[in-house]
Amino acid sequence: MPFDPAFTSSYLVAFIMGLVSSLHCIGMCGSIIGTLTLSLSPEIRSKKALLLPFVFNYNFGRITSYTLAGAIAGIVESIAIMQTGEYGYRLLQLLSALIMASAGLYIAGWFPRFAYIEKAGLHFWKKIEPYGRKLIPVKNLTQAYLFGMVWGWLPCGLVYAALALAATAGDISKSAFTMLAFGLGTLPAVLGVGIMTGILTRLSRMQRFKQAIGLFMIALALLAALPWLNPMAITTHSALH
Repeated sequence: MPFDPAFTSSYLVAFIMGLVSSLHCIGMCGSIIGTLTLSLSPEIRSKKALLLPFVFNYNFGRITSYTLAGAIAGIVESIAIMQTGEYGYRLLQLLSALIMASAGLYIAGWFPRFAYIEKAGLHFWKKIEPYGRKLIPVKNLTQAYLFGMVWGWLPCGLVYAALALAATAGDISKSAFTMLAFGLGTLPAVLGVGIMTGILTRLSRMQRFKQAIGLFMIALALLAALPWLNPMAITTHSALH
């Protein structure tokens, strides 16, 4: 039976990556939301009905930036494939799987040097980070959204791993939607900050839990590199035509 090569960039895989990576990064993301929440007026902080729209807009802005970054990855993919054809796509696919596997090793604590990949985005971050500081204290929902957009470009190796996946999606729109799915996967943990902070923090500090997440990421990477091994990727001839 033929397999669907596009499965390696499926939205489901990206969403799962968002879930597991956000639990790993809950400390950093939680501290950012905490800082932003404290920048709001006491009247807003004291009422959840007023606070939640601000938290939503922070995250909506962040996911907007992820989606934009996915579109850029799709443009890079299109240019690369135009120059190299199917061979280039397969090479890009293997590189994506390698970055995903490295991220899994990093989450598990077996490859701390993966964090160095974050240096790739430091130059751009230094240019846009001052715009984020100008938005604090956040006084309205528009400012919250704009700050979230800046936050979305914070250098993060796990976001870069998702971008590597998006770069094999097949076209610009699919690459953008792949990163949208990744961003949506991060929402449960990030929005849970303040509600389930204690539980999430304890999970993120458990070495065995982090190793389990890391191994799961490595499994996703293997399926990305060898999609014909995944029964979910199997399609019928009619689905391919």
